[in-house]
Amino acid sequence: MLEKAVDLLTEAEAREELARLGRAIAAANTAYHTLDAPEISDADYDALKRRNAEIEARFPDLKRADSPSDQVGAAVADGFGKVAHRVRMLSLENAFAADEVAEFDDRVRRFLGHAGTVSYTAEPKIDGLSLSLRYEDGLLIQAATRGDGEVGENVTDNARTIADIPQTLTGAPQVLEVRGEVYMSHADFAALNQRQAASGEKTFANPRNAAAGSLRQLDARITAARPLRFFAYSWGQLSVPLAATQFEAIRRLEALGFQTNPLTVLCSGPEEMLVHYRRIEAQRAVLGYDIDGVVYKVNDLALQGRLGFRSSTPRWAIAHKFPAELAWTELLGIDIQVGRTGALSPVARLRPVTVGGVVVSNATLHNEDYIAGRDSRGQEIRSGKDIRIGDWVQVYRAGDVIPKVADIDLTYRKDGAQPYVFPKKCPQCGSPAHREEGDSVRRCTGGLICPAQAVERLKHFVSRGAFDIEGLGAKQIEMFFKDATLPMRTPADIFTLAARDSANPLQKLKNREGFGDVSAAKLFASIEARRSIPLDRLIFSLGIRHVGEVAAGLLARHYSTWAAFETAITRATPGTPEWAELTSINGVGEVMAQSLVEAFQNTAERHAIDALAAQLMVQPVQARGAVDSPVAGLTVVFTGTLEKMTRAEAKARAEALGAKVAGSVSAKTDLLVAGPGAGSKAKEAERLGVRMIDEDGWLQLIGDA
Repeated sequence: MLEKAVDLLTEAEAREELARLGRAIAAANTAYHTLDAPEISDADYDALKRRNAEIEARFPDLKRADSPSDQVGAAVADGFGKVAHRVRMLSLENAFAADEVAEFDDRVRRFLGHAGTVSYTAEPKIDGLSLSLRYEDGLLIQAATRGDGEVGENVTDNARTIADIPQTLTGAPQVLEVRGEVYMSHADFAALNQRQAASGEKTFANPRNAAAGSLRQLDARITAARPLRFFAYSWGQLSVPLAATQFEAIRRLEALGFQTNPLTVLCSGPEEMLVHYRRIEAQRAVLGYDIDGVVYKVNDLALQGRLGFRSSTPRWAIAHKFPAELAWTELLGIDIQVGRTGALSPVARLRPVTVGGVVVSNATLHNEDYIAGRDSRGQEIRSGKDIRIGDWVQVYRAGDVIPKVADIDLTYRKDGAQPYVFPKKCPQCGSPAHREEGDSVRRCTGGLICPAQAVERLKHFVSRGAFDIEGLGAKQIEMFFKDATLPMRTPADIFTLAARDSANPLQKLKNREGFGDVSAAKLFASIEARRSIPLDRLIFSLGIRHVGEVAAGLLARHYSTWAAFETAITRATPGTPEWAELTSINGVGEVMAQSLVEAFQNTAERHAIDALAAQLMVQPVQARGAVDSPVAGLTVVFTGTLEKMTRAEAKARAEALGAKVAGSVSAKTDLLVAGPGAGSKAKEAERLGVRMIDEDGWLQLIGDA
């Protein structure tokens, strides 16, 4: 979709856009990382994250608590033990053009105050599943997926079946965590799909999905029968360093018996990096395995240490992605899907076409403006060409299931083809579908009376990040929603299911198709086990617009208990102390606050929330802080000129110690670090009685003096 340029957005538009992007990216993360069932293309996902980052860069004060910039992967799936990574497994920042690679190099040198040339490694970006292997005294003792970067899935037994992964090492450090990518070759993928089809089992959309699904089998014997491979490219915890540079460390891993990518080279600056990028891109079709770009890393490990990390990405690495792939096909129809928040989303139904090795039959059309050939401000896109049923459309994707329609070819338009008329009423409940000023999406106004919204809200309620009720997935939610004798229309109905079943001797759940004594009992037990729920998961489960998992955690840590949260949101209206407190929470803006308040003031929604809360025991959530850090949990503001470190290094160090770094001084500020030239922030801190120290005092406080 061609959207309004970031530099033309108003502040209000930017808030709304960040909220929309956050929801879209969170849904994509869950589909890709947790479910191994991606719903948008890699290129679309990259575009969403890129636009989010650009808006945050222009409006830093609008950055949300649940910003996708601070998130890695998604939560671990059921069935696996959890492994807390001793060193976080992060994602990578993306670049899409040559000038962005040059900008990356400039940022690195500016951060370091380094005027000379920086050396980088360049290696293919394997399109597979990240894996961390822990060795102690030369023995493989644990293997874990990336998960959300902090906690992954224990897949040790499965990893032991992969031939490329050594079981023992000679000459390795006492503790060595090797990280790399599990993947499947093109030939092995084709052979696997042939076997799956011959035996009547599910085939896979692409090698990445096949590799991820094979590694994450609960039965390791299934994994052993799958042709998985492994490239090592990094490390986590080490008892002693592998080498002084990235390149030599990779060679050390190779000497220990790991497969490393032979296309990894050393580059001196951006020009050589781009030359190698083009060399790898030219070989892409004949490599025999999927790659989606080239990864550049600062070679000197000491410089990597100085550069450090952002919340979810290292400053010393970037992924230079390849362009997406294209195909042409016929648009057979346009369906309208209604989401949890009432959004009417048009979906193109296509004549099946193979794009990048995957057969696709549908694509996103974004919204009614995109179909009409204009952006949300009425400006032309695609030279004003609208999209009509029967058109020949260009499909854009990069390895996933649902692509997008990028363009049309008018030479194939049929005589009599009519412009598409976007519905003004919800196709599910018939309620008016309104479009708010500044919003690119038309939404059903039916709320809980709309069956599509109600079903999607229930699906969200039982999703992994919310109540995560085993045995109650999307299929079961749809069944119970339509059920006449044991209906499930609101979250509270879930927790009364067992009692209603007990009171209904004629049509017991255990006697219904898909259930028996054991499965019915298991479902009741799973529901009962979720009556006790942490506050953050409860807040997220409510499905309130603009409130994602990270924001729910932020709210929960601030208010701690359900009673305090419920009272505050009930009383919070603009001008009240409760509103001031809510909007002063770092990461909670007025849009999110208004959405919370509206949900609690809506009679039907409030009734549903109260009925649910009456069924639960809500566990309080405490604020978290770093261990042994004198600034853990404090909100710190830096102002003036720092002379012993760059501002970027100071902020990174503070965040690593568990502090929150804010851009302005408020009543919530705990500490102001003021260098020469401190102005209005210092005056405001003095007025509010905020503690102020200079740079030397800061270094002494954190133990870096």
